Amino acid sequence: MAQQERVDWWAAAAARPRAVARQRAAEPVAPEERVGREVYRSVQDSEAFQDIRRGYRSFVFPASAGFLAWYLLFVAAQAFAPELMSRQVAGPLNLAWLLGLGQFASTFLLTWLYARNARTKRDRAALELRWDTQDQLR
Repeated sequence: MAQQERVDWWAAAAARPRAVARQRAAEPVAPEERVGREVYRSVQDSEAFQDIRRGYRSFVFPASAGFLAWYLLFVAAQAFAPELMSRQVAGPLNLAWLLGLGQFASTFLLTWLYARNARTKRDRAALELRWDTQDQLR
């Protein structure tokens, strides 16, 4: 009985967003809201917006994949090569400590690179697009 109630609850929860979307689509829309929707859809379809998105993705996806690979390599080395990770490098520091500190350093480096990339390549274009959109909505 509990299994059936759980299935019914999940089905109802999954159907709820579709019902709300149908209800919103059936409601009358004010003309100024319709204009706003059209403006934002045209901005989303514009080449300038697509360039901004492309610039974002071209940095974030490779950086995320690289950092995730670096992190998983560190975890795998800890799990499968403990003798390698316990090798002394300098004084009391072993390879595991150095790679662990490297995780922190690479996090800060990636944060700095992301901020620099956004500031130099996307922020100005996004701000111009924002002002154009605000002008269209007035």
